Amino acid sequence: MGLCICLVLFSIPAYSQPQAGVTRSPNFTEMETPPAAAPKMKVEVWSDIMCPFCYIGKRHYEEALQQLADNPHIEIEWRSFQLDPTLPLENPQISVYQYLAERKGMSHEQSVQMHTQVTQMAKTAGLDYHFEKAVLANSFQAHRMIQMAKTKGLGDAAEERLFAAYFTEGQDLGRPEVLTRLGMEIGLTAEEVQTALASEEYARSVNADIAEARALGVNGVPFFVFNRKYAVSGAQPSEVFLQTLDKSFGEWREQHPASPLTLTPGAVCTPEGECK
Repeated sequence: MGLCICLVLFSIPAYSQPQAGVTRSPNFTEMETPPAAAPKMKVEVWSDIMCPFCYIGKRHYEEALQQLADNPHIEIEWRSFQLDPTLPLENPQISVYQYLAERKGMSHEQSVQMHTQVTQMAKTAGLDYHFEKAVLANSFQAHRMIQMAKTKGLGDAAEERLFAAYFTEGQDLGRPEVLTRLGMEIGLTAEEVQTALASEEYARSVNADIAEARALGVNGVPFFVFNRKYAVSGAQPSEVFLQTLDKSFGEWREQHPASPLTLTPGAVCTPEGECK
């Protein structure tokens, strides 16, 4: 869990996605056109909810986004990544201090010191880390829940809740009952979470994200991709995110200019009962 973070800016080949079909009501005619949703620039984030820098990076990105006047025209999509897919699905019964010490070949004291440094870094981002009570677990099931949450427009809420549950509250994210309760807190039903944890559909979505990260050359998280053109690696300062948001959104806006309506005035009735 080194503290070295770097900025990566590179071009990613664009790709097209099939246009979603429109479901028509029985009385729908070809002359009627349903209102199209306003286009938004997408920011994709490959992340693992047990990665301390991912939560910090989320806060830095959000701070930058708040400074961008056009932030309503930007959407975020969380993509799955696993730092250690070899962890057992059941609680391995070791502390994060012991885990890192064994994984990196360092002493327990060195591991504690490294986690203390990360805790201080998190504090500057307004986060309260408690590694002493963190419960190590395989994150695959949590990612399945996130994939379900994304289909309901709750992907960001799921990431936020799971980050807090792991880093601050010491909850065991490997337990289905814990994931079910956390999912219900953000607006999912118990049935939806249980479906996510059992369905191969959501497992495939997790694996597809991981495979795509590998294809893009992602070897560490967080990894932010802006409009499939620029990328920022690591928990960079908010200034770096703002700079990349400005650049990528400016280019996106040139390709998607705002289209204000040209008004031809005429007789109208208002909600106040005036017709003129």
